[in-house]
Amino acid sequence: MSFDILAIGGAHIDRRGRLFGDTKPGASNPGQWFEEVGGGVFNAACNLSRLGHRVRLIAPRGGDPAGQAVTEAAQRAGLDDCPVVFLDRATPSYTAIIERDGNLVIALADMALYDIFSARRLRARSTRDSIDAAGHVLCDANLPGATITALADETSARGIGLSAIAISPAKVLRFREALPRIDHLFLNVAEAESLTGKTADRPEDWPTLLRLAGLRGGSVTSGGRVAIAFDETSAAAIEPSPVAEIADVTGAGDAFAAGFLKTRLAGGDLCEALRQAVATASITLASRHATEENLTPQRLETQLALVPRARFLP
Repeated sequence: MSFDILAIGGAHIDRRGRLFGDTKPGASNPGQWFEEVGGGVFNAACNLSRLGHRVRLIAPRGGDPAGQAVTEAAQRAGLDDCPVVFLDRATPSYTAIIERDGNLVIALADMALYDIFSARRLRARSTRDSIDAAGHVLCDANLPGATITALADETSARGIGLSAIAISPAKVLRFREALPRIDHLFLNVAEAESLTGKTADRPEDWPTLLRLAGLRGGSVTSGGRVAIAFDETSAAAIEPSPVAEIADVTGAGDAFAAGFLKTRLAGGDLCEALRQAVATASITLASRHATEENLTPQRLETQLALVPRARFLP
């Protein structure tokens, strides 16, 4: 299978407990468990595949039933799956408690396996060949910092574009040494604050603050409020329309990344990329799944009609 995007990073089990009523800390709360395969890179890769891209996935996993579940989910999503399997290890997992309104209460990330996906593994013949064959590479901060830096060095040396998903305020710091060689980093406000050590007085200030930190291009989302995107020469903003009913916030940021990349890789400008990103995220917010299985280019086009125009910043 040929491919145009190589996705390297997290693909693991997502367990989410949805509370039926108001959250009562320190007490037993009625609710329901839901389990599926997720992970920043995995979610974005699935969305990109459903939107017409050919995507190869390289993701570490254990030699357990959870690892097999990841493999089967990747196949169902149409990904060219090239797993790195550690037979004696458990597949990573993410366990979250979700409030009735879809927002996160607390989560536990059991991700120790990712720490042994070292920079040395990028030198494996199959991985080197995959990087050479890629039109663009997408990674996430589930990878160790040294591995991210080595990947940025490899893609930069080959003239291949590299985009990345921040994952969390703690893990985004793993990108620090690689920032000048990343084409686009997807962040939320908390992750941008962690990376820069600063708070923006206005959303429009983020391009300047992140460029000063060494980043060439990126986007900053803030839930349903203004989202910002920038590259080396321009910046743009969009204020999303409210989502009528949020089923689950899980995966919305990864969907944003997929919609944005889809447009930029096709030559679209920042404003159009922001609109496509918001439309893709909106579809995911209305779904109880971290990736909407019924996402299609036609459905995205319909959703796009509900998304306001973006504007370039002066």
